[in-house]
Amino acid sequence: MIEELKIFTEELVKSLVTEPDLVKVQNFEDEEENPIIEIMVSDVDMGRIIGKSGKMAKAIRTLVQATAFNKGIKRVKINIDSF
Repeated sequence: MIEELKIFTEELVKSLVTEPDLVKVQNFEDEEENPIIEIMVSDVDMGRIIGKSGKMAKAIRTLVQATAFNKGIKRVKINIDSF
């Protein structure tokens, strides 16, 4: 299920950026075994992913969390970073 969530997140982010080949999405677990999705984009696309006042990042988090909930995952954390 986590792999499906990772693929969904990757496709979503790739559709929003100008350099989709540089998008990397990884999944981890925290100490309490809750999934963490880490989204890495290039510096050029960071503004596009964060959006004005963080609205795009919030929308991405909402979509990923809603998809996770529909797949039976109660809690997921999403980190967005650049390289």
